[in-house]
Amino acid sequence: MLFVEYPRCSTCQKAKKWLQANQIEVTARHILEDTPTADELKEWTARSGLPVRRFFNTSGMKYRELGLKDKLDDMTEEEQIQLLSTDGMLIKRPLLVSDAFVLPGFREKEWKEKLGI
Repeated sequence: MLFVEYPRCSTCQKAKKWLQANQIEVTARHILEDTPTADELKEWTARSGLPVRRFFNTSGMKYRELGLKDKLDDMTEEEQIQLLSTDGMLIKRPLLVSDAFVLPGFREKEWKEKLGI
């Protein structure tokens, strides 16, 4: 599984500790040093079954600076994915990516369910 994170993010740190405590091995990927591509994001959003807007870091400064709350509704999914691929700070994190699912953000209950814990 792939764990896409921003190491200084407290939620990412909490999720990483949770994964370690549950002995789940992941490959970590720094969201800024290796920002997901548009193709990856397109595949991941499709696999997640969630709308693209769920992949936006709505509490991030960059999201607010760009005024995306009001702009996303006027953008196509393709445009949203392209925008996400331009800056890792726009992407909700952490992302847990497996062949079967993609989970944006850390919600312990949801992660337990998907991982069968």
